[in-house]
Amino acid sequence: MTSALPTSKAVLLTATKLNKTVHVGDQSLSIIKDVDIHVNAGEFVVIMGKSGSGKSTLLGLLAALDYPDSGDVELAGQTLSRLNEDALAVIRQRDMGFVFQSFHLLPTLTVAENIAFPLDIARRPDAARVDELIEAVDLGHRRHSLPNQLSGGEQQRTAVARALVSRPKIVFADEPTGNLDEQNANQVMQLLLDLRQKTGSALVVVTHDSALADMADRVITMHDGRIVS
Repeated sequence: MTSALPTSKAVLLTATKLNKTVHVGDQSLSIIKDVDIHVNAGEFVVIMGKSGSGKSTLLGLLAALDYPDSGDVELAGQTLSRLNEDALAVIRQRDMGFVFQSFHLLPTLTVAENIAFPLDIARRPDAARVDELIEAVDLGHRRHSLPNQLSGGEQQRTAVARALVSRPKIVFADEPTGNLDEQNANQVMQLLLDLRQKTGSALVVVTHDSALADMADRVITMHDGRIVS
């Protein structure tokens, strides 16, 4: 068993002995194998590895988007892997933010409405917070635009603002710059890091981009479902 352990004692997220198997036809494929990870409060962690190494599956388990076959995930001392979907939904809304490669903006909502959506779902409207983040991601001139009227970089900046609008304890990002050119990728990542610095949110990013790894507090490398460094 291999662990990725932090040097600080301010641990926010803990995953212990995670295992995940998927079934494809008659085959069972072990995707995550006995993995331990800790993430500190406010820490920027990058997870790297070749395609098929299990890094996106691991991110999904850490973010409680999927259940492990065995093992536990704890966020701020609460064991997520033992909660039902309704309880997990509350924690995702309150304590987590998400940024995906494909943006996942709601096509019928404006920039401002997409950013506000997590607050609306949680019934905690905060127009001042939405305005603050629209300006932080430099989209004031686009606040009434729909996603199909935005560039890729503008869509991802909207997604970053949406991920941070509820002041989450931790933000999970899966290849957040994968669909962007180099200039927009650099802008989006720097924005995410700047906002993380201001809010104190921990940041866990799956990426192939070595430039992102250079910015991280810690890099975790996966191979064949295990942590190798």
